[in-house]
Amino acid sequence: MGRRWPPTPFIKQEILRPLHPPIHLFFVIPHRVHELHRHQYRMAEDEVRATKFELIRGQVFEVGPRYHSLSYIGEGAYGMVVSAYDQATRTRVAIKKISPFEHQTFCQRTLREIKILSRFRHENVCLSVKSMSSIINIQDIIRASTVDQMKDIYIVQCLMETDLYKLLKTQNLSNDHLCYFLYQILRGLKYIHSANVLHRDLKPSNLLLNTTCDLKARFICDFGLARVADPDHDHTGFLTEYVATRWYRAPEIMLNSKGYTKSIDIWSVGCILGEMLNSRPLFPGKHYLDQLNLILAVVGSPSEEDLQCIINEKARSYIVSLPHKVKQPWNKIYSHADPKALDLLDKMLTFNPNKRINVEQALAHPYLEQYYDPADEPVCEEPFKFEMEFDDLPKESLKELIFEQINEFHRLKQKDGDSSQVLSS
Repeated sequence: MGRRWPPTPFIKQEILRPLHPPIHLFFVIPHRVHELHRHQYRMAEDEVRATKFELIRGQVFEVGPRYHSLSYIGEGAYGMVVSAYDQATRTRVAIKKISPFEHQTFCQRTLREIKILSRFRHENVCLSVKSMSSIINIQDIIRASTVDQMKDIYIVQCLMETDLYKLLKTQNLSNDHLCYFLYQILRGLKYIHSANVLHRDLKPSNLLLNTTCDLKARFICDFGLARVADPDHDHTGFLTEYVATRWYRAPEIMLNSKGYTKSIDIWSVGCILGEMLNSRPLFPGKHYLDQLNLILAVVGSPSEEDLQCIINEKARSYIVSLPHKVKQPWNKIYSHADPKALDLLDKMLTFNPNKRINVEQALAHPYLEQYYDPADEPVCEEPFKFEMEFDDLPKESLKELIFEQINEFHRLKQKDGDSSQVLSS
Protein backbone atom coordinates (compact mmCIF):
# COMPACT_ATOMS: atom_id res chain seq x y z
CA MET A 1 0.00 0.00 0.00
CA GLY A 2 1.36 3.44 -0.90
CA ARG A 3 2.54 5.60 1.93
CA ARG A 4 0.22 8.37 3.00
CA TRP A 5 1.72 11.83 3.34
CA PRO A 6 2.47 12.72 6.98
CA PRO A 7 -0.34 14.28 9.00
CA THR A 8 -0.83 18.02 8.86
CA PRO A 9 1.59 19.71 11.29
CA PHE A 10 -0.16 20.66 14.49
CA ILE A 11 2.53 21.17 17.08
CA LYS A 12 2.97 24.66 18.43
CA GLN A 13 6.50 25.80 17.82
CA GLU A 14 8.36 26.26 21.08
CA ILE A 15 10.52 29.36 21.23
CA LEU A 16 13.64 28.59 23.22
CA ARG A 17 14.24 31.56 25.48
CA PRO A 18 16.97 31.39 28.12
CA LEU A 19 15.82 32.37 31.58
CA HIS A 20 19.16 34.08 32.04
CA PRO A 21 20.69 35.74 28.96
CA PRO A 22 24.15 34.51 28.00
CA ILE A 23 27.11 36.65 28.99
CA HIS A 24 29.63 37.18 26.22
CA LEU A 25 33.17 37.38 27.55
CA PHE A 26 36.37 38.23 25.72
CA PHE A 27 39.61 37.33 27.47
CA VAL A 28 43.24 37.68 26.58
CA ILE A 29 44.54 34.50 28.13
CA PRO A 30 47.42 32.07 27.73
CA HIS A 31 47.78 29.69 24.83
CA ARG A 32 46.65 26.87 27.11
CA VAL A 33 43.02 27.41 28.01
CA HIS A 34 41.44 25.81 31.07
CA GLU A 35 37.90 25.95 32.37
CA LEU A 36 36.83 29.13 34.11
CA HIS A 37 36.29 28.85 37.91
CA ARG A 38 38.31 25.61 38.11
CA HIS A 39 41.77 26.58 36.94
CA GLN A 40 43.94 29.62 37.27
CA TYR A 41 45.24 31.20 34.11
CA ARG A 42 48.98 31.34 33.51
CA MET A 43 50.20 34.12 31.30
CA ALA A 44 52.89 33.13 28.82
CA GLU A 45 54.81 36.17 27.68
CA ASP A 46 54.82 35.40 23.97
CA GLU A 47 51.77 33.14 23.73
CA VAL A 48 48.53 35.00 24.24
CA ARG A 49 45.44 35.06 22.13
CA ALA A 50 41.91 36.48 22.27
CA THR A 51 39.30 33.81 22.94
CA LYS A 52 35.53 34.18 23.07
CA PHE A 53 33.58 32.51 25.85
CA GLU A 54 29.87 32.40 26.46
CA LEU A 55 28.77 31.94 30.05
CA ILE A 56 25.45 30.11 30.35
CA ARG A 57 24.05 29.69 33.88
CA GLY A 58 27.52 29.54 35.37
CA GLN A 59 28.87 27.14 32.74
CA VAL A 60 31.63 28.30 30.39
CA PHE A 61 31.11 27.29 26.77
CA GLU A 62 34.18 27.56 24.54
CA VAL A 63 32.96 26.32 21.18
CA GLY A 64 35.16 28.28 18.80
CA PRO A 65 34.21 30.95 16.27
CA ARG A 66 31.86 28.76 14.24
CA TYR A 67 29.11 28.67 16.91
CA HIS A 68 27.69 31.70 18.69
CA SER A 69 24.48 33.20 20.16
CA LEU A 70 24.07 30.39 22.70
CA SER A 71 20.78 29.89 24.57
CA TYR A 72 20.05 27.51 27.43
CA ILE A 73 17.86 24.47 26.68
CA GLY A 74 18.34 22.09 29.60
CA GLU A 75 20.75 19.83 31.45
CA GLY A 76 21.09 16.24 32.59
CA ALA A 77 23.25 14.19 34.92
CA TYR A 78 26.54 15.13 33.31
CA GLY A 79 25.91 17.76 30.67
CA MET A 80 24.21 21.03 29.77
CA VAL A 81 22.52 21.53 26.41
CA VAL A 82 22.30 24.88 24.62
CA SER A 83 21.17 26.01 21.21
CA ALA A 84 23.62 27.94 19.04
CA TYR A 85 23.89 29.51 15.61
CA ASP A 86 26.17 27.57 13.25
CA GLN A 87 27.80 30.03 10.86
CA ALA A 88 28.89 27.26 8.50
CA THR A 89 25.38 25.91 7.86
CA ARG A 90 23.49 29.10 8.82
CA THR A 91 21.18 27.10 11.05
CA ARG A 92 20.67 26.75 14.78
CA VAL A 93 22.04 23.59 16.34
CA ALA A 94 22.05 21.90 19.75
CA ILE A 95 25.35 21.69 21.63
CA LYS A 96 25.75 19.36 24.60
CA LYS A 97 28.65 20.12 26.94
CA ILE A 98 29.93 16.98 28.66
CA SER A 99 32.46 16.90 31.49
CA PRO A 100 32.82 13.15 32.07
CA PHE A 101 36.42 12.63 33.07
CA GLU A 102 36.04 12.52 36.86
CA HIS A 103 33.86 9.40 36.75
CA GLN A 104 34.44 6.06 35.06
CA THR A 105 30.73 5.54 34.37
CA PHE A 106 30.37 8.90 32.64
CA CYS A 107 33.48 8.16 30.57
CA GLN A 108 31.98 4.83 29.50
CA ARG A 109 28.68 6.42 28.51
CA THR A 110 30.39 9.22 26.60
CA LEU A 111 32.64 6.84 24.69
CA ARG A 112 29.73 4.55 23.94
CA GLU A 113 27.55 7.36 22.61
CA ILE A 114 30.31 8.83 20.44
CA LYS A 115 31.28 5.43 19.02
CA ILE A 116 27.74 4.41 18.19
CA LEU A 117 26.54 7.74 16.80
CA SER A 118 29.74 8.24 14.81
CA ARG A 119 29.14 4.95 13.06
CA PHE A 120 25.48 5.76 12.51
CA ARG A 121 26.38 9.18 11.12
CA HIS A 122 28.89 7.79 8.63
CA GLU A 123 26.44 5.19 7.36
CA ASN A 124 23.62 7.73 7.04
CA VAL A 125 25.81 10.11 5.03
CA CYS A 126 26.16 7.28 2.51
CA LEU A 127 22.37 6.77 2.38
CA SER A 128 20.06 8.68 0.09
CA VAL A 129 17.86 11.37 1.64
CA LYS A 130 14.92 9.01 1.21
CA SER A 131 16.50 6.32 3.35
CA MET A 132 17.81 8.32 6.29
CA SER A 133 17.21 6.55 9.60
CA SER A 134 15.22 8.27 12.35
CA ILE A 135 18.21 8.86 14.62
CA ILE A 136 19.76 12.08 15.89
CA ASN A 137 23.29 12.09 14.47
CA ILE A 138 26.39 13.92 15.65
CA GLN A 139 27.20 16.86 13.38
CA ASP A 140 30.41 17.94 15.07
CA ILE A 141 32.53 17.30 18.16
CA ILE A 142 34.62 20.05 19.71
CA ARG A 143 37.45 19.33 22.13
CA ALA A 144 40.95 20.46 23.07
CA SER A 145 43.86 19.58 20.82
CA THR A 146 45.57 17.21 23.30
CA VAL A 147 44.40 14.57 25.77
CA ASP A 148 45.87 16.44 28.75
CA GLN A 149 44.07 19.66 27.82
CA MET A 150 40.75 17.92 27.20
CA LYS A 151 38.52 18.81 30.16
CA ASP A 152 35.19 19.03 28.35
CA ILE A 153 33.60 17.77 25.15
CA TYR A 154 31.01 19.60 23.07
CA ILE A 155 28.75 17.41 20.93
CA VAL A 156 26.88 19.26 18.18
CA GLN A 157 23.60 17.83 16.87
CA CYS A 158 20.64 19.13 14.92
CA LEU A 159 18.23 21.23 16.95
CA MET A 160 14.71 19.90 17.39
CA GLU A 161 12.03 22.17 18.77
CA THR A 162 10.56 19.84 21.37
CA ASP A 163 10.26 16.22 22.49
CA LEU A 164 7.45 13.75 22.95
CA TYR A 165 7.41 14.20 26.72
CA LYS A 166 6.76 17.94 26.43
CA LEU A 167 4.20 17.40 23.72
CA LEU A 168 2.19 14.89 25.75
CA LYS A 169 2.11 17.32 28.68
CA THR A 170 0.30 19.91 26.57
CA GLN A 171 -2.10 17.98 24.34
CA ASN A 172 -3.60 14.65 23.39
CA LEU A 173 -2.59 12.98 20.14
CA SER A 174 -5.01 12.09 17.40
CA ASN A 175 -4.90 8.51 16.16
CA ASP A 176 -3.24 9.69 12.93
CA HIS A 177 -0.40 11.42 14.76
CA LEU A 178 -0.04 8.55 17.22
CA CYS A 179 0.31 6.09 14.35
CA TYR A 180 2.81 8.34 12.60
CA PHE A 181 5.00 8.88 15.66
CA LEU A 182 4.98 5.18 16.52
CA TYR A 183 6.11 4.35 13.00
CA GLN A 184 8.97 6.86 13.33
CA ILE A 185 10.12 5.29 16.59
CA LEU A 186 10.04 1.75 15.22
CA ARG A 187 11.71 2.77 11.97
CA GLY A 188 14.66 4.19 13.90
CA LEU A 189 14.71 1.21 16.26
CA LYS A 190 14.92 -1.18 13.32
CA TYR A 191 18.16 0.49 12.26
CA ILE A 192 19.52 0.45 15.82
CA HIS A 193 18.73 -3.23 16.38
CA SER A 194 20.16 -4.21 12.99
CA ALA A 195 23.46 -2.78 14.25
CA ASN A 196 23.39 -5.17 17.26
CA VAL A 197 22.75 -2.18 19.53
CA LEU A 198 20.32 -2.04 22.44
CA HIS A 199 19.26 1.53 23.18
CA ARG A 200 18.18 0.68 26.76
CA ASP A 201 16.72 4.08 27.56
CA LEU A 202 13.80 4.72 25.23
CA LYS A 203 11.33 7.16 26.77
CA PRO A 204 9.31 10.17 25.58
CA SER A 205 11.97 12.73 26.51
CA ASN A 206 14.48 10.89 24.29
CA LEU A 207 12.21 11.18 21.26
CA LEU A 208 12.69 14.54 19.61
CA LEU A 209 10.20 16.31 17.37
CA ASN A 210 10.08 19.29 15.07
CA THR A 211 7.11 21.47 14.24
CA THR A 212 6.86 20.33 10.62
CA CYS A 213 6.23 16.63 11.36
CA ASP A 214 8.85 15.92 8.69
CA LEU A 215 8.87 12.20 7.94
CA LYS A 216 12.67 12.25 7.53
CA ALA A 217 13.34 14.12 10.76
CA ARG A 218 15.81 12.62 13.21
CA PHE A 219 13.88 11.26 16.16
CA ILE A 220 15.73 9.01 18.62
CA CYS A 221 18.47 10.52 20.79
CA ASP A 222 20.63 9.85 23.86
CA PHE A 223 22.69 6.69 23.39
CA GLY A 224 24.60 7.04 26.65
CA LEU A 225 23.13 3.79 28.02
CA ALA A 226 23.22 1.89 24.74
CA ARG A 227 25.13 -1.39 24.58
CA VAL A 228 26.34 -3.69 21.85
CA ALA A 229 24.57 -7.06 21.89
CA ASP A 230 26.76 -9.20 19.67
CA PRO A 231 24.86 -12.47 18.97
CA ASP A 232 28.20 -14.29 18.66
CA HIS A 233 29.25 -13.34 22.19
CA ASP A 234 28.08 -14.49 25.62
CA HIS A 235 27.02 -11.31 27.43
CA THR A 236 26.27 -12.97 30.76
CA GLY A 237 27.72 -10.82 33.51
CA PHE A 238 28.15 -7.75 31.32
CA LEU A 239 24.57 -6.49 31.21
CA THR A 240 23.11 -4.69 34.19
CA GLU A 241 19.67 -4.09 35.63
CA TYR A 242 20.33 -0.37 36.08
CA VAL A 243 19.15 0.63 32.64
CA ALA A 244 16.10 2.42 31.32
CA THR A 245 14.02 4.88 33.29
CA ARG A 246 11.94 2.79 35.70
CA TRP A 247 8.55 3.46 34.10
CA TYR A 248 9.76 2.10 30.74
CA ARG A 249 11.83 -0.79 32.10
CA ALA A 250 11.01 -4.30 30.91
CA PRO A 251 10.22 -6.83 33.67
CA GLU A 252 13.09 -9.12 32.67
CA ILE A 253 15.59 -6.34 33.46
CA MET A 254 14.34 -6.26 37.04
CA LEU A 255 13.95 -10.03 37.37
CA ASN A 256 16.89 -11.44 35.43
CA SER A 257 19.28 -8.53 35.87
CA LYS A 258 22.00 -9.76 33.49
CA GLY A 259 20.17 -11.69 30.82
CA TYR A 260 18.12 -9.70 28.34
CA THR A 261 17.86 -8.95 24.63
CA LYS A 262 16.61 -6.38 22.12
CA SER A 263 13.11 -7.12 23.38
CA ILE A 264 13.68 -4.69 26.27
CA ASP A 265 13.50 -1.82 23.77
CA ILE A 266 10.23 -3.17 22.38
CA TRP A 267 8.76 -3.14 25.89
CA SER A 268 9.83 0.49 26.27
CA VAL A 269 8.15 1.38 22.97
CA GLY A 270 5.00 -0.37 24.20
CA CYS A 271 5.04 1.79 27.33
CA ILE A 272 5.48 4.87 25.13
CA LEU A 273 2.57 3.77 22.93
CA GLY A 274 0.40 3.41 26.04
CA GLU A 275 1.41 6.89 27.15
CA MET A 276 0.59 8.36 23.74
CA LEU A 277 -2.90 6.84 23.94
CA ASN A 278 -3.97 8.95 26.92
CA SER A 279 -1.03 11.27 27.72
CA ARG A 280 -0.30 9.46 30.99
CA PRO A 281 2.46 6.97 31.88
CA LEU A 282 1.16 3.42 31.84
CA PHE A 283 3.35 2.04 34.67
CA PRO A 284 4.44 4.97 36.91
CA GLY A 285 6.06 2.83 39.60
CA LYS A 286 7.42 4.54 42.71
CA HIS A 287 10.15 1.95 43.23
CA TYR A 288 11.39 -1.43 42.00
CA LEU A 289 8.68 -3.62 43.56
CA ASP A 290 5.91 -1.14 42.87
CA GLN A 291 6.93 -1.17 39.22
CA LEU A 292 6.61 -4.96 39.03
CA ASN A 293 3.25 -4.89 40.79
CA LEU A 294 1.86 -2.28 38.40
CA ILE A 295 2.99 -4.33 35.41
CA LEU A 296 1.46 -7.56 36.72
CA ALA A 297 -1.78 -5.78 37.61
CA VAL A 298 -2.23 -4.99 33.91
CA VAL A 299 -0.61 -7.86 31.98
CA GLY A 300 -1.53 -10.51 34.56
CA SER A 301 0.52 -13.10 36.40
CA PRO A 302 2.86 -15.10 34.16
CA SER A 303 1.92 -18.65 33.23
CA GLU A 304 4.01 -21.65 34.26
CA GLU A 305 5.65 -21.56 30.83
CA ASP A 306 6.40 -17.84 31.08
CA LEU A 307 7.87 -18.24 34.55
CA GLN A 308 10.65 -20.30 33.00
CA CYS A 309 12.00 -17.20 31.27
CA ILE A 310 12.92 -15.85 34.71
CA ILE A 311 16.44 -17.18 35.21
CA ASN A 312 16.94 -15.88 38.73
CA GLU A 313 15.41 -18.38 41.16
CA LYS A 314 14.77 -15.83 43.91
CA ALA A 315 13.00 -13.55 41.46
CA ARG A 316 10.91 -16.45 40.18
CA SER A 317 9.97 -17.43 43.73
CA TYR A 318 8.95 -13.85 44.48
CA ILE A 319 6.62 -13.71 41.46
CA VAL A 320 5.06 -17.05 42.43
CA SER A 321 4.47 -15.80 45.98
CA LEU A 322 2.38 -12.85 44.79
CA PRO A 323 -1.43 -13.04 44.62
CA HIS A 324 -2.64 -14.15 41.22
CA LYS A 325 -3.43 -11.23 38.88
CA VAL A 326 -5.85 -11.45 35.96
CA LYS A 327 -4.87 -9.72 32.74
CA GLN A 328 -6.83 -6.51 32.11
CA PRO A 329 -8.50 -5.99 28.72
CA TRP A 330 -6.74 -3.16 26.91
CA ASN A 331 -10.03 -1.74 25.66
CA LYS A 332 -11.05 -1.18 29.29
CA ILE A 333 -7.91 0.88 29.91
CA TYR A 334 -8.06 2.73 26.59
CA SER A 335 -11.74 2.73 25.70
CA HIS A 336 -11.47 5.09 22.72
CA ALA A 337 -8.32 3.64 21.15
CA ASP A 338 -8.06 2.04 17.72
CA PRO A 339 -8.41 -1.76 18.20
CA LYS A 340 -5.42 -2.31 15.90
CA ALA A 341 -3.30 -0.05 18.11
CA LEU A 342 -4.35 -2.07 21.16
CA ASP A 343 -3.49 -5.32 19.43
CA LEU A 344 0.01 -4.02 18.70
CA LEU A 345 0.29 -2.73 22.27
CA ASP A 346 -0.60 -6.18 23.59
CA LYS A 347 2.10 -7.81 21.47
CA MET A 348 4.70 -5.30 22.67
CA LEU A 349 3.82 -5.61 26.35
CA THR A 350 4.02 -9.39 26.52
CA PHE A 351 5.61 -10.52 29.80
CA ASN A 352 7.71 -13.27 28.22
CA PRO A 353 10.45 -11.58 26.13
CA ASN A 354 10.71 -14.68 23.94
CA LYS A 355 7.06 -14.21 22.88
CA ARG A 356 7.26 -10.43 22.53
CA ILE A 357 6.96 -9.02 19.02
CA ASN A 358 10.23 -7.83 17.41
CA VAL A 359 10.75 -4.55 15.59
CA GLU A 360 10.33 -5.97 12.07
CA GLN A 361 7.07 -7.66 13.05
CA ALA A 362 5.85 -4.47 14.74
CA LEU A 363 6.51 -2.40 11.61
CA ALA A 364 4.54 -4.92 9.54
CA HIS A 365 1.56 -4.81 11.93
CA PRO A 366 -1.77 -3.75 10.32
CA TYR A 367 -1.93 -0.66 12.53
CA LEU A 368 1.07 0.81 10.69
CA GLU A 369 -0.02 -0.31 7.23
CA GLN A 370 -0.33 3.23 5.85
CA TYR A 371 3.38 3.90 6.49
CA TYR A 372 4.96 0.46 6.24
CA ASP A 373 7.58 0.38 3.50
CA PRO A 374 10.50 -2.06 4.01
CA ALA A 375 12.41 -0.40 1.15
CA ASP A 376 12.42 2.86 3.13
CA GLU A 377 13.41 1.32 6.48
CA PRO A 378 17.21 1.16 6.40
CA VAL A 379 19.35 -1.32 8.28
CA CYS A 380 22.96 -1.05 9.39
CA GLU A 381 25.37 -2.33 6.75
CA GLU A 382 27.96 -3.55 9.25
CA PRO A 383 26.62 -4.66 12.66
CA PHE A 384 28.70 -3.72 15.67
CA LYS A 385 30.81 -6.31 17.45
CA PHE A 386 31.38 -6.92 21.15
CA GLU A 387 34.94 -5.56 21.10
CA MET A 388 33.34 -2.12 21.26
CA GLU A 389 32.60 -2.71 24.96
CA PHE A 390 35.03 -1.60 27.67
CA ASP A 391 33.58 -2.20 31.13
CA ASP A 392 36.79 -2.81 33.04
CA LEU A 393 38.95 0.06 31.77
CA PRO A 394 40.02 2.85 34.18
CA LYS A 395 38.89 6.39 33.44
CA GLU A 396 42.39 7.41 32.29
CA SER A 397 42.32 4.77 29.55
CA LEU A 398 38.75 5.67 28.69
CA LYS A 399 39.76 9.32 28.28
CA GLU A 400 42.43 8.32 25.76
CA LEU A 401 39.90 6.18 23.89
CA ILE A 402 37.45 9.09 23.82
CA PHE A 403 40.16 11.33 22.36
CA GLU A 404 41.03 8.72 19.73
CA GLN A 405 37.36 8.18 18.89
CA ILE A 406 36.85 11.91 18.34
CA ASN A 407 39.85 11.87 16.00
CA GLU A 408 38.23 8.99 14.14
CA PHE A 409 34.97 10.94 13.96
CA HIS A 410 36.73 13.89 12.33
CA ARG A 411 38.59 11.60 9.95
CA LEU A 412 35.33 10.05 8.75
CA LYS A 413 33.73 13.47 8.61
CA GLN A 414 36.44 14.75 6.28
CA LYS A 415 36.14 11.59 4.21
CA ASP A 416 32.42 12.28 3.88
CA GLY A 417 33.20 15.78 2.62
CA ASP A 418 32.52 17.80 5.76
CA SER A 419 34.82 20.02 7.78
CA SER A 420 35.78 19.37 11.39
CA GLN A 421 36.50 21.60 14.32
CA VAL A 422 39.04 21.18 17.09
CA LEU A 423 39.77 23.85 19.67
CA SER A 424 43.35 25.00 19.42
CA SER A 425 44.62 25.59 22.89
